Amino acid sequence: MKPALLLAALLLAAPTLAPLALAPLALCAPALAATERSGSLAGVPVIDRLDTADLAAGQVQHFWFRAGDNALAQGWQVPVIVVKGARPGPRLLVTAGIHGDELNGIAVIHRLAAQIDPARLVGTLVMVPGLNTPGLLASTREFSDGNNLNRVMPGKAGGAADRHAQRLWDGLLRPNADLAVDLHTQSRGTAYVMYAFASTAETRAMAELVGPDIVKMDGGEKGTLENELTGDGVPAITFELGRPEVFDANSVQRGVDGLINLMTAKGMIAGTVAATAPFVTNRIVAVRTGTAGWMTLLAPLGSDVVKGQPIATIADSFGRITETVTAAESGRINTIATDPRRDAGDMVARIVWWDTEPKCALGC
Repeated sequence: MKPALLLAALLLAAPTLAPLALAPLALCAPALAATERSGSLAGVPVIDRLDTADLAAGQVQHFWFRAGDNALAQGWQVPVIVVKGARPGPRLLVTAGIHGDELNGIAVIHRLAAQIDPARLVGTLVMVPGLNTPGLLASTREFSDGNNLNRVMPGKAGGAADRHAQRLWDGLLRPNADLAVDLHTQSRGTAYVMYAFASTAETRAMAELVGPDIVKMDGGEKGTLENELTGDGVPAITFELGRPEVFDANSVQRGVDGLINLMTAKGMIAGTVAATAPFVTNRIVAVRTGTAGWMTLLAPLGSDVVKGQPIATIADSFGRITETVTAAESGRINTIATDPRRDAGDMVARIVWWDTEPKCALGC
């Protein structure tokens, strides 16, 4: 019998026992911990709640977080890696896979976890390589009910995505973060440069430290993990790492390097902070086709363009050019469509630039 249960039984069965006789049992009874364990899966503990304050310092620990159940009453298990430093300090939350076809961030977390030494770490690194279990299994952006998990944070007692988000937020994400980076890529049929979103002066500094090609100042959308955390007092950024559905070696390494640089600047690891010089923008426009057909890009991802410059052509089924698509603004191409099949009105590219209007300083 566990010591705590034995103690309770003795108190009920023998209330006249001398207090001194029970004292040794009281000393060996475990304290109630905030991290709630509910079993194990393949030797990895399954938890319903995480509190990193409970965990031993100077160690790496793995968990499955039970973020709810599917329609077969089986648990959606979310992997969690905690690297708790030997000395106290900031808690950096790094998440990936909130969209199930955006995979580079998962490889970033795996690689980062393998190279951070907890004995030298100041603070705690909480990493979640795969928030959207059903989306990852189905290779889809959405959750199992068709909703966007990154538009329903912090969740509520609603549909499947709402409930999954609420469990993640309340039991795993918000209680264990002092700052956060949510890793993404573009979704199927498109590609980004290395790209970070920020919404405040503090998060802009974080975004510049991770070394993207472009930092977009953007108020964001309600329900995104980045904006909900920032609004709740946890400065957070979204870090976009290229193309979907791949582990791209260059994007992954740059993602790891960027997080290392952020951790260095925050005093979590020793080293020299690398200088960065991203293109900072606060405006964006999508350039779209006027006709359907086969697209050929003329301006590559990341290139600078001027308003009116041809950036793509559209051809019919015989290869005859039916449209030349031109840049709507002068700026830099941060997104391209990678699928050459375009319907009328489909995106060809997005162009970003800096608007000097004071009202746009944090995004327009």
